Amino acid sequence: MRIGVLADTHMHLFEDIPKKIIDSLSTVDLIIHAGDFTAIEVLNGLKQLGKVKAVQGNMDSAEIKSMLPAKEIIEVGNKKIGITHGSGDPWRIEHRVRKIFDQEQVDIIVYGHSHQSQNKVIEGIPFFNPGKATNSFGIITIEGEEVKGEIISSKG
Repeated sequence: MRIGVLADTHMHLFEDIPKKIIDSLSTVDLIIHAGDFTAIEVLNGLKQLGKVKAVQGNMDSAEIKSMLPAKEIIEVGNKKIGITHGSGDPWRIEHRVRKIFDQEQVDIIVYGHSHQSQNKVIEGIPFFNPGKATNSFGIITIEGEEVKGEIISSKG
């Protein structure tokens, strides 16, 4: 299973998303957006590419916030993925994001907000932030028990 991951698009039109991202997302099994679409047109455009799971971000419109949860847990294969946007200062954001899922068992945490890409394992849990979409996005591959995250530059 290949999952395309993006966050912090901060765009008003789907057409503003870099072509490299659109091309990559057209080939994945699922798209995850970790918040801060800014405009509903971006969400609607992503849905034209395939199945989308998304959460709201702090910069999203009232319309988006009424449609999307602040956090979501999805099951992909035998893995539970916790998705949230995040909040506050980038310093130690992983700890704040982890607390959001304290009461649930998750195998992977996807988040955004900091605009800084991150792909690291903390206490056995992969934490994946694709960064700001104008700079980077990501692909998470799940094959059986193996989880592999990759950050990809959205430029060029």
